[in-house]
Amino acid sequence: MQTRRLFRTSSAVLAAAALLLSGCSSDSSGEPDGDEASARAAHENAIGNPDAKPLKPLPTAVPKELKRYYEQKLSWRDCGAEGFQCATLRAPLDYDDPDPDEDLKLAVARKKAAGGGKRIGSLMINPGGPGGSAIEYVQQAAGIGYPAEVRGRYDIVGMDPRGVARSEPVKCLSDKQMDAYTQTDQTPDTAKEQDALVAAYKKFADSCERRTGDRLGHVSTVETARDMDILRGVLGDEKLHYVGASYGTYLGATYAGLYPQRAGRLVLDGAMDPSLSMEQVNRQQTGGFETAFKAFAEDCVERSVCPLGKKSVADATKRMNAFFEKVDAKPVATGEDRELTESLATTGVIRAMYDEASWPRLRDAIGAAQKGDGMELLTLADEYYERDPDGAYGNIMFANPAVNCLDSPPAFRKPEDVEKAVPSFEKASPVFGRGFAWAALNCGYWPEKPTGEPHRIAAEGADPILVVGTTRDPATPYAWAEGLAGQLSSARLLTYDGDGHTAYLRGGGCVDNTVNEYLLEGKAPKDGKKCT
Repeated sequence: MQTRRLFRTSSAVLAAAALLLSGCSSDSSGEPDGDEASARAAHENAIGNPDAKPLKPLPTAVPKELKRYYEQKLSWRDCGAEGFQCATLRAPLDYDDPDPDEDLKLAVARKKAAGGGKRIGSLMINPGGPGGSAIEYVQQAAGIGYPAEVRGRYDIVGMDPRGVARSEPVKCLSDKQMDAYTQTDQTPDTAKEQDALVAAYKKFADSCERRTGDRLGHVSTVETARDMDILRGVLGDEKLHYVGASYGTYLGATYAGLYPQRAGRLVLDGAMDPSLSMEQVNRQQTGGFETAFKAFAEDCVERSVCPLGKKSVADATKRMNAFFEKVDAKPVATGEDRELTESLATTGVIRAMYDEASWPRLRDAIGAAQKGDGMELLTLADEYYERDPDGAYGNIMFANPAVNCLDSPPAFRKPEDVEKAVPSFEKASPVFGRGFAWAALNCGYWPEKPTGEPHRIAAEGADPILVVGTTRDPATPYAWAEGLAGQLSSARLLTYDGDGHTAYLRGGGCVDNTVNEYLLEGKAPKDGKKCT
């Protein structure tokens, strides 16, 4: 059982990238022409919530009570990975009532520009989640993932958001308790199973409140965006340059909405639509994973060996559901104490939907589980949960609901609400719908009241912002990229016609060249550009 609103990048290590040439549907001159007006009109009609309130910018001047944060000096030190420096940034726990005695200590890492051109400034990076470690990600991205030209002209910077990893992390269940939590039946068929699921959500929420304390009410996206502005100021950058993936797009768009005059070159890859309610988000993400599963099934049935048969996608869907039902009735052995339950099997399949490179592994895992060996599907589920071989869990599954449940009112507040919504979720995805609907109940029992609500972000006056959407993205459906681009006044939408979650550094040369040119030269592509 998991929080389904996990908007995360693939867990695979980033591959090395270069400024390569590949086919694109339009050139990359960066200058808009007459076609842009029609593209903009299409964005404005994209799926979203036109009734959502606008996000209001904050005052341009730094408030007096916050100046000491902007004037702090970071003490940089070597921190393990070669060439990286680490520091600690202080930020107020509560921006409405800053108290030095309650300041948060936020972990920051950077790798300074390697040279090879005029330095542009700092490039802040966030990998998504919410709950993904920016420091862990930036050590990959700056070390091997980002092209040499980008690393040469930017200091690559990561800050673990408040409540995440090294930055005052949210704490909840013990490792053994998490093992039990992840095995809870997420598709309850009886009143007893419903009660067990609700009890699990309540126990999880209570443990987060008990072990995290007052910090639990101050890990919202808006607060993290304000922390980012402090870091920008401390680093000496007039504008924030940023690459955000998945949930990182929500964070980056929020920054642009709060500080449009300080938004520099922003890449929002695998975009979220902040105007949607949590019920809409969950249901539409359900449809995104269904799209990804169909792509996987279509590929599978054409191969010489497919554990879901060789007839059709519809038949593969039936076989997948039959497999889940069988595992629900009788879990599969894994060779260790934990069995492969339906919830863990589903999570393993979902993990493989993030990246089409995982499809061969998923075919083998399903085939092995059908023959009584659930270890590989269990391993995929463990990767999703960031559970290491020793049984220790990372912080992401704790930080994720802590942020989500503050950012917006819950999708559902009681089991009866879920039961009414299940048909629409199953329509969105015959494979994942029921489980996604019940997973959306977790915030209904959260101890902290939401501080945010669905909103539209215009960021009037911001420099051009590059929004990237992948047509068959499971976790952040393409319609969300259209929706966000339709709200941002200066957005340029770049479409990658492909599979998997996010596009930069995994969608090919056309995407990479376009993003790199924007980061290096400030040349945004024509709105509506497409890459294949």
